[in-house]
Amino acid sequence: MMKKIAAIHDLSGYGRASLTVVIPILSHMGYQVCPLPTAVLSAHSEYPGFRSQDLTDFMGEAIDHWKALGLQFDAIYSGYLASGRQMEIVEEFFREFKNEGNFIVVDPVVGDHGKLYPGMTDGMVAGMRRLCACAKIITPNLTEAAFLLGRDPRGPISPAEAVRWCEALSALGPEHVIITSAPHEHARNVATLAYNRTDGRAWRVVSDHVPASYPGTGDAFASVITGCMLNGESLPEAIDRAVHFINMGIKATFGHPHQPLNGMNQERVLHYLNAPLPYYSYELINE
Repeated sequence: MMKKIAAIHDLSGYGRASLTVVIPILSHMGYQVCPLPTAVLSAHSEYPGFRSQDLTDFMGEAIDHWKALGLQFDAIYSGYLASGRQMEIVEEFFREFKNEGNFIVVDPVVGDHGKLYPGMTDGMVAGMRRLCACAKIITPNLTEAAFLLGRDPRGPISPAEAVRWCEALSALGPEHVIITSAPHEHARNVATLAYNRTDGRAWRVVSDHVPASYPGTGDAFASVITGCMLNGESLPEAIDRAVHFINMGIKATFGHPHQPLNGMNQERVLHYLNAPLPYYSYELINE
């Protein structure tokens, strides 16, 4: 039977982000994606003047229907949430639909580049921290890791300190902590860190820096992680595949004339998700 993933994200009519990224990736990996939309946007929120329809009330109605149908999911995966009330609804969803046979992934979308996203508050960061406590896997970027830990998101941080942040985040509850956009000894490289609280091992995958930024790559990364872990891949294998996919997608986009706000041209690289990795590049960093 095909495995099912409940995906709690917003839906943008234009621009690759949230559900328009999540659904094609996880569908291509062989899963049935069951979206629980949090809002419908005319275009993702980095486009000026976007229109948005909040679906907070509908979320409760949809969840009640899913409970009446007796639905069960093999994984539950949440991303950007627009209010404290939505975080409360999702926390209740976790309690209702978590069971011994599934797991929860939380992408704690609260900020980037050293600051919170517009509309995010300290109270919402606290709400996201509670959701992380319910998860098996969390995938913050370095800024989000700082806010979740109450650290300075703009201060310099060494690669060794970033690993300690992974360990500190795992103390909130998640078994696996993955931090993207982490520092590396060489400025031209970018690191992705992963920590497994069960065995105390930390892993790193390094990629070369491409001078481009595209909305939705965080959604794509967390989606690949979700699919890989549901497929039984190890934590270092999962981050290796996710980093490789994002790196290939960025390079497939960067070489063409392209409006960056449109997002990464992931359609050109979806086939890599089901292909053998050309090589393994992960390394153990805390022997």
